[in-house]
Amino acid sequence: MTTAHDRALALAGLGVVAVLCWTWIAFAAADMQRDMRGAAAWMMPAQWSSRYALLIFAMWAVMMIAMMLPSAAPVALLYQRVAGSDGQVAHAALRLYAFTAGYLSIWCLFSLAATGLQWALSASNLLSPMMRVRNDTAVAALLIAAGTWQWSPLKQRCLRHCSSPAEFIAREWRAGTAGAWQMGLRLGVYCLGCCWAMMLLLFVGGVMSFAWIVAISLVVLLEKFLPWGANASRVFGAALTLAGFATLAFPR
Repeated sequence: MTTAHDRALALAGLGVVAVLCWTWIAFAAADMQRDMRGAAAWMMPAQWSSRYALLIFAMWAVMMIAMMLPSAAPVALLYQRVAGSDGQVAHAALRLYAFTAGYLSIWCLFSLAATGLQWALSASNLLSPMMRVRNDTAVAALLIAAGTWQWSPLKQRCLRHCSSPAEFIAREWRAGTAGAWQMGLRLGVYCLGCCWAMMLLLFVGGVMSFAWIVAISLVVLLEKFLPWGANASRVFGAALTLAGFATLAFPR
């Protein structure tokens, strides 16, 4: 059986990773608003290269870990507690790491796709130096797509899986470390289905806009952990859709 001390260590470990990621985001975002000679100095190349693409991928991966790890922590900690019920505490800790790694690997795959999308937007001259889409039609399309997705049955199904840790673990349980990895992957897929459209809104407000990163992270947490999270997701969806049509009607 995992003890309170074991759970505290696990929580501290997850917390350290999240804090480190958020700290880098804060410094890089602040530097982008100044002279870009610090943490964001590499973000203004003359053209894309393999090195720059790798750095952009790392940027997205750090952002996704910072934004999504807090919402996955309750499931991961509950999993550790259940996995340790057989008395193998050391194995429970290893399974926790495998579970978390499986979950985050899905968001690293999303980061790879986001890097490709950012390259495409840059190549089409649709992305500003602040990594914000500058075409009103494209902005409206992203807002309407995200708002519509909030109302979709698949979004709501994924949200139900993400917002019920005990039910997820009971339904998806797999034994061993490999099973923990698979469970983390499945949770990551559900969370991706729930949140991918919201993440693309970073291209609307600015990929490295700290305010937008915080706002989207809060929306994710509210949807997953408030009793009325499903209704909140629909309200957010309606607001995003209206904002999209307003952008079309009143271009900048």
